[in-house]
Amino acid sequence: MTNLKKLGLTALAGSLVATTGYAGALDVSGAAKVSYTSADETEIGGNPYSMTRDITFSGSGEMDNGMTVSYFQMLSAGGFSSSGITLDMGDAGTATFGNGSSMGNGLASYDDKMPTASEQVWDDMDGQLNGVVTMSSANQIGYRTSMGGANVSANYNKQAAGGSQYSVGADMSPMDGMMVFAAFGDKYAGPNATTDEYTFGVTYTTGATTLGIQRSSIDKTTANADQDRTHLAASFAVNEDLSISWGMSTVEFENGTLTDQEDSGFGISYTMGSMSLTAAANNSDNVGGASGTDDTHKEVGLAFAF
Repeated sequence: MTNLKKLGLTALAGSLVATTGYAGALDVSGAAKVSYTSADETEIGGNPYSMTRDITFSGSGEMDNGMTVSYFQMLSAGGFSSSGITLDMGDAGTATFGNGSSMGNGLASYDDKMPTASEQVWDDMDGQLNGVVTMSSANQIGYRTSMGGANVSANYNKQAAGGSQYSVGADMSPMDGMMVFAAFGDKYAGPNATTDEYTFGVTYTTGATTLGIQRSSIDKTTANADQDRTHLAASFAVNEDLSISWGMSTVEFENGTLTDQEDSGFGISYTMGSMSLTAAANNSDNVGGASGTDDTHKEVGLAFAF
């Protein structure tokens, strides 16, 4: 993104590390997207047009000991969206603190790693939360490093009800074009109750084609409430500006009275400089395990970054 404005800053490092003052810069960038959305024909729809607009403030500086600190805050439609601070300690790894963002650490960074030219096949569907691993990103402490050829990260936060959650994730490239990944999370779900979430998968790129498969599991303390999800996807770069993708996922419910939820979708994107045109068409069968309950979602978006 092209910076709109740069403001010189001078700051003194606090108790985080012992160092003298350092100079940094605060950058401002933005993005806007106009969308047309077509919901399922059985749903009551309002105005199908909408616009998102984001402004991000980001700054960074280097300390006398060689470590760097960076910070960002994003405003969406004028209100707070997310923020985070990162301490890059070089070979000692990177520590983060984020609110509204996983900061690239832990399970949330692996919720859906399948290739797509636009939206995930479950996005904006009635059953989009089924089988998809999630973790709270409120005031989250994180850390990541590299070891033995693998990228490893973790995060932790306390939750309002007095419980806590943590997660760990890792990925590596055992051969050119291939990435394998796995992540695990444990989160408080009430007194004497937790939810364990797992995901693992692999993507492989050969030429202009990327293929992927991912398996996720949500294990709840509540009896008969577990969910498992399998996702397959493929994308193809027609050229450096145009990409297309297809994907499908199946959610299996432990409750034997429920039917497998099946999601599928196509996506396309065209990028020209700071402008991108995207389109997606998603379909869901047996939403939430209810046989015969279907949903569709179609979206076209024009986005600009500056």
